Amino acid sequence: MRLDPKQVAAFALYDFANSAYSAVIVATVFAVYYAQSVVGNETGEGDLWWGRVMSVSVLFVALSSPALGSVADRARIRKRMMLAYTCLCIGAVAALSSVGPGDVLWGFCLAVLANIGFEGALVYYNAYLPDLAPEERRGFVSGVGFALGYAGSLIGLLIALPLVQRGMFELTWLSVAAFFALFSLPAWRWLPADAPGGQHVAKAALDGFRRLRATTREVLRSKPLRRFLFAYFFYIDGVLTVIYFAAIFATKTLRFEQGELMLLFMVVQISALLGSLALAKPTDRWGAKRVIGLTLVLWTLIVAGAAAVESKPTFFAMAALAGSGLGAVQAASRSLMSSMIPRGREAELFGFYAFCGKSSSVLGPLVFGQVSYLSGGNQRLAVLCIGAFFVVGGLLLRRVPSPAASGRVPYVGAS
Repeated sequence: MRLDPKQVAAFALYDFANSAYSAVIVATVFAVYYAQSVVGNETGEGDLWWGRVMSVSVLFVALSSPALGSVADRARIRKRMMLAYTCLCIGAVAALSSVGPGDVLWGFCLAVLANIGFEGALVYYNAYLPDLAPEERRGFVSGVGFALGYAGSLIGLLIALPLVQRGMFELTWLSVAAFFALFSLPAWRWLPADAPGGQHVAKAALDGFRRLRATTREVLRSKPLRRFLFAYFFYIDGVLTVIYFAAIFATKTLRFEQGELMLLFMVVQISALLGSLALAKPTDRWGAKRVIGLTLVLWTLIVAGAAAVESKPTFFAMAALAGSGLGAVQAASRSLMSSMIPRGREAELFGFYAFCGKSSSVLGPLVFGQVSYLSGGNQRLAVLCIGAFFVVGGLLLRRVPSPAASGRVPYVGAS
């Protein structure tokens, strides 16, 4: 199997395209705009509503993705499903231009639809990797997409910055939608087309639900895999919740301006890229489990420090440190998961891994939003509560046996 440069470029450019959405809408500008300007966040009500946006959207994707992913494979409509979810995200982001102060429910609905579109499309996007590259080149292709994704985040923020500084929020959302639409076009042109034929959609859906039940029973019988996924459920929830609320915390508690906020996120993107590269070889040399444990210690200390931080420069430094462990913990988690999967079942069990990651990210945002709301807008207390997710995840990780030094250990079905 040889790499097709056009297909690899299309794959990477889609990551470049959708990263503007995650950077501007989820992580920085719209999250703050919705919590502060649309809802109002003096008593934590904005935190509560933004937590609901994230939780409802990822819960829908978590519950629907395993079955819909199976439908896409069996009915051979994967590319059409990816296109449909992408169009949903782009359309909902463009419609955010109609959201103003007080439009709480309307903004909630559009933000939920946009995030469902974004997260849902990723299920089918990630599934293209085995089609584009042989196993020994998948790291390279995935890395190209990863690097361009960070570049897309930075460029998306640079485009949005002058608009935000002028208070032109409607144009900010429209620019994100246009960016996503424009740079995703190569994916529709050059990614492999859906193969003809396949099962009827109804039968494919039924088979997908049956297979999910069987896989769940098998995973639950495997003690090492069950222990790892339980630990992963907690610590990845903490990671995602910090991403979802970092901008809102910086704005409300530390009084960051929009320009400072966007600069902060750029610093995090750069440190995440550098941290991922720096810990790539140590993950192979020390073991993925040890790298995950070290990053969880780092994140626990940073969250504890963030709850007490008073100055913006200190928060900048802490955010850079946190970013250095962001990509590393996700990459090492994927590596550890791969060591527990028998050959020939990678796609099936990585689908279950994705299901666990999506479903876990419901709890953290609800906890943060609820604690902030019930404490009268005390975000420092909410941050400390999220730190518990890293502690629990780290303690559970210690119970996971390390893979044998001789190579991959097929834990599925083991006890």
